[in-house]
Amino acid sequence: MSLYQRLRAQLRPLASGLRHLRRSARGIPQPGTVDFGDLRRTSPLCADYGYDRGLPIDRIYIEAFIAKHTADLRGCVLEVQEDDYARRFGGTAVERCDVLDLDPTNPRATVIADLTDAPQLAAESYDAIILTQTLQLIYDLDAAVATLHRLLKPGGVLLCTVSGISSVGRSGGEDAQWCWSFTPGSLQRLLAARFEPDAVSAEAFGNVLTAVAFLEGLAAAELEPAEFEARDPAYPVVVAARALKAAHPR
Repeated sequence: MSLYQRLRAQLRPLASGLRHLRRSARGIPQPGTVDFGDLRRTSPLCADYGYDRGLPIDRIYIEAFIAKHTADLRGCVLEVQEDDYARRFGGTAVERCDVLDLDPTNPRATVIADLTDAPQLAAESYDAIILTQTLQLIYDLDAAVATLHRLLKPGGVLLCTVSGISSVGRSGGEDAQWCWSFTPGSLQRLLAARFEPDAVSAEAFGNVLTAVAFLEGLAAAELEPAEFEARDPAYPVVVAARALKAAHPR
């Protein structure tokens, strides 16, 4: 054995000890000592995104994003499946709200259409569009974004949220159509293909704790508010973007 190999062998326990000390200083359990507790299971605590336990974790991020852009909700607004966010966050600034759905049995829908093929919908009809957790269910993303852009008035705003880290639903229901998960970069590029690139701003919400909790189906109330505030772009639970349609030239 060479001198280098002998020195390396002698220093290996010291290096391992230093790694253990660093983990301990950061509050990280040593290998083999992690307590999985209730999470040591191969099925989630709730298979319905946490709805059975309360408000799903991703809704905290979605609502925070919409609340941050309340000023964009004015005039004529289009929302998907229901108009809860438009009414809740837009208030009296929203003069009219249409509800779009592909499902004709939705009693709240005022517009029945497929975003990938909706020539019957008039162009430049809306001042704002709220599109939450929908694009991941659409295979032809380019066609859907083209429709959204066409429906907005000049100067109109799209507020869009999509899934990052998430389960993809069960075999039945609308989630059976799940096609995509997103990052801020992919959502930015997708929207910038139709909107002006500098008029699109995408961001990620989440961290490793909220990602694990969301995958397990925990409810938002089971975490502390401060645990939602930490953002780690490596763990995007929800990806959101604001896209502004250019105004007509004067």
